[in-house]
Amino acid sequence: MKAVIQRSKQASVTVNGETTGEIEHGLVVLLGVTHEDTEEDAGYLATKIANLRIFEDQNDRMNLSVKDKGGAILSISQFTLYGDCRKGRRPNFMKAAKPPEASVLYDKFNALLREESLEVQTGVFGEMMDVQLTNDGPVTLIIESKE
Repeated sequence: MKAVIQRSKQASVTVNGETTGEIEHGLVVLLGVTHEDTEEDAGYLATKIANLRIFEDQNDRMNLSVKDKGGAILSISQFTLYGDCRKGRRPNFMKAAKPPEASVLYDKFNALLREESLEVQTGVFGEMMDVQLTNDGPVTLIIESKE
């Protein structure tokens, strides 16, 4: 699994003109799933993201997690994270898991974040989504479960 994590001041996602998820402050997580991923990968990323110390403390040091700050997570499924652009001009998405498998692991990832006592808002798996956010910092990180 691969996650792009963006610290945000506010974020929302709409599908067909309807808001399906919205947070005030916290993290936007774009999550990609590949063929070899398991529930163990989902657990690793959920725990890592929930406890990652990327928010400033009273001394302006990145020392607090989204849980410490009382923030929320806007979780968006994004198969394009596994796009391979090395050859040609059109990305190859062969490394992305098929929707039935990816959907199960995406839902498991979100459930595990909720078990970390986090509010989790989501888009709609497999749909075209409009994501808006105010990036805070900006702070953007990439985490992979296999590394």
